[in-house]
Amino acid sequence: MNKGRAKLQAFGGFLTAMVIPNMGAFITWGFITALFISTGWIPNEHFNQLVSPMLNYLLPLLLAYTGGTLVYGQRGGVAGAIGTIGLIVGSDIAMFLGAMIMGPLSAWIMKKFDKLIDGKIPTGFEMIVNNFSLGIICFGICLCSFSFIGPLIVQANGLVSYLIQQLVKTGFLPILSLINEPAKVLFLNNVIDQGIYYPLGMQQAMETGKSIYFMVASNPGAGLGLLLAYCVFGKGEAKRTAPGAIIIHFLGGIHEMYFPYVLMNPLLIVAMILGNGAGTFIFSLMDVGLAAGPSPGSVFAYLMLTPKGNFAGVLLGVAVAAAVSFLIASFILKASKSTGDEELEASKERSRAMKQEGKDILNRELAATEKVQEKKAVQDAGAEKAEAGKAEAEQAAVQNAVSEKITNVAFACDAGLGSSAMGASAFKKKLKTAGIDITVKHYAIERVPEEAQVVVTHENLLDRAKMSMPGKRIITIKNFLGDPNIDLLVQEIMDQYK
Repeated sequence: MNKGRAKLQAFGGFLTAMVIPNMGAFITWGFITALFISTGWIPNEHFNQLVSPMLNYLLPLLLAYTGGTLVYGQRGGVAGAIGTIGLIVGSDIAMFLGAMIMGPLSAWIMKKFDKLIDGKIPTGFEMIVNNFSLGIICFGICLCSFSFIGPLIVQANGLVSYLIQQLVKTGFLPILSLINEPAKVLFLNNVIDQGIYYPLGMQQAMETGKSIYFMVASNPGAGLGLLLAYCVFGKGEAKRTAPGAIIIHFLGGIHEMYFPYVLMNPLLIVAMILGNGAGTFIFSLMDVGLAAGPSPGSVFAYLMLTPKGNFAGVLLGVAVAAAVSFLIASFILKASKSTGDEELEASKERSRAMKQEGKDILNRELAATEKVQEKKAVQDAGAEKAEAGKAEAEQAAVQNAVSEKITNVAFACDAGLGSSAMGASAFKKKLKTAGIDITVKHYAIERVPEEAQVVVTHENLLDRAKMSMPGKRIITIKNFLGDPNIDLLVQEIMDQYK
């Protein structure tokens, strides 16, 4: 995976870190909308008054505050909220996209200013400078967002909305699956969902009480069909782990579970594209939608957020996506000489080699890096010396991590709430069965704490993990259920605690 994709994944992870902590508020709004608007289950004019203020003020400000906090703590959160209120008041649309931009941007400006004056404030004047600098800078940001930034975002939002609405009107909305499905298996799904579909969906739901945008990338049906095909036509570990993956994916809503199964046989992306496209076609044909974004994308979340009169179309769309995906995936698996088991076996062999010669592998990788650096040294000896020193420091840190007793393991994924939570729970249970009690927690990949000695993450997130945690010992896996690298780590810890 190249660094460009890793950075794009990191961007998606940042969007997720803004949205996920506030999903409870979004779901609350969805319930109020589904129940009390004029077309809801129990229309109520009094409670319906909550819908618009929550959509226009509460939810964007929550996003902005959370995004600002991620950039610069509580001070950044305050700056983000103030900058976003200018957008909200200066526009006539729900400013979700604007909040995701203005919240972090305002915090970043505040952070840069504080860094500029750091160490230059006279003793005794710290509080007055800090408070008034926040007030004055946010005053300027708020006016700027009200007058200039807001109108630009409204125009950009209008253009994106127009293009996608044209797809809806012409019946070509299913072609979005050509973008959605490859992006999902490359762990870029959060860029699409949180960055585009959710903001558009909230705006449409405000007007109609539902939106198809919440479903074009979150339909669990296609993944279900793929995993069912592996249950029937898979082999070895792929077949053995598929039933468990179905439960976690379809009922638990963690779509990352089926990504490795596609990556085992990349041609299966065709089944995912056509399955999801068929489901979206049914949703569009029957004019159905959800009241809010289903996060996680579980069938239970779909049912709870389905508005009155939409159940038949929603369930049919999920079923059709599963059926189409199953049929195509079954044909591909039957026609293929391999269902990915060779890759799994190769992974086992590599894992055994890692256990026996882990340090040698690390040294070879670092030697390759050093060779490139030496070539660069011919052109720039001074820069190379600095890079070599950095590489040596990272090498020493990783080698120390390999040799020291493990007391803290981190499982990391995009948002830190889905597959990593599941992996950490299963890993902790294995250790508990062996009578070992160490710290095992799950995190977003950019928020793994320094005290974590070993980081376990999916192999497609390796570049991103290296960017966030240089020098940290990282173990990659293909599958969160029964991966041999996890078993080897468990055995390593058990050996240490004998």
